[in-house]
Amino acid sequence: MAEITRQRTGELLRKLFEILLKEPEGLQARLALERLAGAVALTEYEAGLYEAGGRRFEKIVRFATVDCVKAGWLIKNKGTWSISSEGGDAYKRLTDPEAFYREAIRLYREWSAKRPGTGTSSSTGSPETVETEKAVSITFEQAEEQAWSEIEQYLREMNPYDFQELVAGLLRAMGYHVSWVAPPGRDGGVDIFAYTDPLGTRPPRIKVQVKRVASRVSSEILRAFMELLTEDDVGIFVSTGGFTKDAEEYARAHQNKKITLIDLERLVDLWTKFYEKLDDRARQRLPLSSIHFLSPQT
Repeated sequence: MAEITRQRTGELLRKLFEILLKEPEGLQARLALERLAGAVALTEYEAGLYEAGGRRFEKIVRFATVDCVKAGWLIKNKGTWSISSEGGDAYKRLTDPEAFYREAIRLYREWSAKRPGTGTSSSTGSPETVETEKAVSITFEQAEEQAWSEIEQYLREMNPYDFQELVAGLLRAMGYHVSWVAPPGRDGGVDIFAYTDPLGTRPPRIKVQVKRVASRVSSEILRAFMELLTEDDVGIFVSTGGFTKDAEEYARAHQNKKITLIDLERLVDLWTKFYEKLDDRARQRLPLSSIHFLSPQT
């Protein structure tokens, strides 16, 4: 990394922040790096390839983003990068690229010094230790990115009716009693009926709408579903594309309708949490395996 200066790293980081600040919902790391590479002129060194594959550019940026994460400026979640309010403030306040990156480094070191068990070794904070810590962080985040990308693609390409059955299987694993799953054809706006007791004699009745879509569900679509809910109903809306801010605000403003919104991330989190309680048929729809390895300290 000797051929990349802090000034240049700061320039790359600030351009990355500029790109991400235009995406308040966040951007997949892969797309963020692609846009960054297209927005700057890479030097011969940055565009060079490692023997194992991949440009130096990606590694330079990923290493620098570790400082930004620990500084509280950058948020990384399941392969999606977004700028925090603190990061936005830092971008406006520290306009000099080198000063911007130096402050991120300072905050990283401040974070590192406060971790339990640090400060007793003379190697703590050494360049070698910092490089190792960042390498572990990058390995972890890239593994998470790849795993999440594969799961996301798998679910979004799933047959819509298989996806309905997947959601029904999850509800059963959570202890609910599914009485009906919509067959192919028109469903009247409800894809699944479920109850809290086996006979369905006790309220509430659970009405579920499932959307296997790439785009976010709008408030208009959500409103149409919520109009189907009576005072004895609880609504669950599952959308692989998530929900627009207007839809989320509409749900909060009409809490008397007892609606729960589940996006792809929450769906997978629930699937993982209740995986051991899923029946074999349900597991086959989204089979997951756990791989344990040391994660970076937080």
